[in-house]
Amino acid sequence: MTYFSDMDPNLDQIRKNFIVSNQWSDQEFANAQQQLRGYQYRVDISKVDLEFLKSFLKGKRDFLVRLLENQNLLEHESFTDLLWAVFHLTEELEDRDALAELPDSDLKHLTGDMNRAYMALAHQWWSYMKHLKNQYPYLFSLAMRLNPFDRNATAIVR
Repeated sequence: MTYFSDMDPNLDQIRKNFIVSNQWSDQEFANAQQQLRGYQYRVDISKVDLEFLKSFLKGKRDFLVRLLENQNLLEHESFTDLLWAVFHLTEELEDRDALAELPDSDLKHLTGDMNRAYMALAHQWWSYMKHLKNQYPYLFSLAMRLNPFDRNATAIVR
């Protein structure tokens, strides 16, 4: 998600609204999720290194397959939709040999696939953050410091 958010030319307009802190209430999470629902996710494909993305996603295939095999995760329809969006993008990239030579029509198609995965990742990430804050504050602390919406994110505690 960090990779996609870094390629989103409009994210600066809302970025500050998504820097979560320990003091956030359930209402603040709900407000942020509401904003995300209305946000127009847009990856600027001209900034995307398609070969890097293809390699990265291929490297995560086994992990993603194991997630799909987990029946507990599949009970959550939105998480399953996220997995399918990422699998689809991976397959689309794998089925192209010369990524640097794609016509604009195909780049537009891939942009749609990236935007779908980006949106699904963002929504799942927010649900996950709220869950961590309420159930696992020690895990929330690290996730908060690595916030993909925060350009200054770092694991280092300051």
